Amino acid sequence: MYIYNLKKWPQFFWNEKALVEKLGRIRYQQGRLVGQMTALGFELKGESVLRTLTEEVLKTSEIEGENLDPQQVRSSLARRLGMDAGGLKPADRDVEGIVGMIIDATQNYGNALTAQRLCNWHADLFPTGRNSFGKIITGAWRDDAAGPMQVV
Repeated sequence: MYIYNLKKWPQFFWNEKALVEKLGRIRYQQGRLVGQMTALGFELKGESVLRTLTEEVLKTSEIEGENLDPQQVRSSLARRLGMDAGGLKPADRDVEGIVGMIIDATQNYGNALTAQRLCNWHADLFPTGRNSFGKIITGAWRDDAAGPMQVV
């Protein structure tokens, strides 16, 4: 069952005491991890971020049935993060689009998720105005001319 299948969706209720205890344990572990990362040199921290984001992009794409070239993803991420990408494959526009979205989402997570930001992500993901089903409106809300959106 998915969260949107719940009868009370989207009205949520939770046990604050149980949640605070779990979040406290997670925050403690996060602090330990940050401490360990601080002890690493800049190069190792950058490599760790690059590896983590590469996996994030690849796994996110797999959910949608896309299998991206890991070397292209790594190259695009390295370039955007200001790291040496020498010798890596240049990335195609599909890779560049999802990398752009992931970079924005992970580096600007404190910014509001506005309609404009969502539309920018959409335009990044579909730079040609097409997906595997045909022509689509990018960077704007759907007009349902192609029929209602289905989550499969």
